[in-house]
Amino acid sequence: MMEEVQEVTSTLSVDCHNINVTEALKDGDSLTFLIVSQKLSGTGEYHVARAYDDFEWLQQHLFSQEDVPGIQGVICQGVDDDQNVDGSPAGFLGLGEWQPYCKALETFLRQIAAHRILGKNKAVESFLTSSEPPGRQRVRKNIFNRLSQAVEEKRKEGHKDVDEFFQTERDHNLVLTSCAKTAAERFLDVVQTEQKIAVACGHFSAALHLCVESGEDSDKQAFSVACVKLSEVFDSMKKNMTSVAENNVSTLGLGLDLESRYQEAEKEMLFRRTCKLVELETARRNAEKAKPVKKAAMEEVKKALETEFGHISGVAKQEIAWFQGARVEMLQQTLVQWCEKQLLTAKESAEQFNQHLQDLRGMA
Repeated sequence: MMEEVQEVTSTLSVDCHNINVTEALKDGDSLTFLIVSQKLSGTGEYHVARAYDDFEWLQQHLFSQEDVPGIQGVICQGVDDDQNVDGSPAGFLGLGEWQPYCKALETFLRQIAAHRILGKNKAVESFLTSSEPPGRQRVRKNIFNRLSQAVEEKRKEGHKDVDEFFQTERDHNLVLTSCAKTAAERFLDVVQTEQKIAVACGHFSAALHLCVESGEDSDKQAFSVACVKLSEVFDSMKKNMTSVAENNVSTLGLGLDLESRYQEAEKEMLFRRTCKLVELETARRNAEKAKPVKKAAMEEVKKALETEFGHISGVAKQEIAWFQGARVEMLQQTLVQWCEKQLLTAKESAEQFNQHLQDLRGMA
């Protein structure tokens, strides 16, 4: 996956590439995730339980590090913010299966642990190894905050960048974000259709058993045998379509979902940098227009913002370079896994259907 491409320079006591979210336990409306991390010493594992809110807290905490130069230039796939009307996760994570949810959070943790900046934060070590729950300070999700952010984004997204590299990246990201989201949504439609077909085959298989009649009448016996055999065929079709749908979700589905989230993460990073650029340009104008009594103070503000903006831009260029290669490798891996699983399923199903065909020919 993507996190395996980035250079590991963190100081954690766990293997950054061997962090696994193994299970999700439901307690009422809340979910608790079990995290198993391999110790770097190779002598054991850490086992911790974390609520979904804990993952949100970790993400908010990492990006609130004002003392870390360039932190706003980091590209980090966040925990799931897309929700349905009832508050449940949207997209592939909203299919009702805990495995995709765990895989998404597992990827999130591995990326953070392997990150050259984020992995050095003590909160990451504590999150993965301590039996005590992490911080409980929450940032409230308010519809007015989201509306204000949307208005601010719309106002600044068209702001001309001073760096052609970032302007080009913003233009490309704007297109790719939309395309990635559409691809994930369309593939989700395919998976949901396959699931409906599987359910329909299961219902028809069960319904055929209702046609079975007992008695010595040879015609009724022959009809009952045919119904039983057709029921077996449709049951095999149900199993085949279920496997195909599961393969789609666990490979290419999660890959497209992750691609969409990473494009959104890059978009957020580029927007944060644009906001800082607007702030810097405002400071420069204020310094130029400032009266002599305030000139020195305005110059200090301008210099501080120039330094901060330089750090953000430097980190952002490194992140984009990593991101471009990592996303391609991730999509290649998921496509290969998707093909391998579907070919295996097709081979198994072909053998089953061939056996059904021979049985039906024997009946004829």
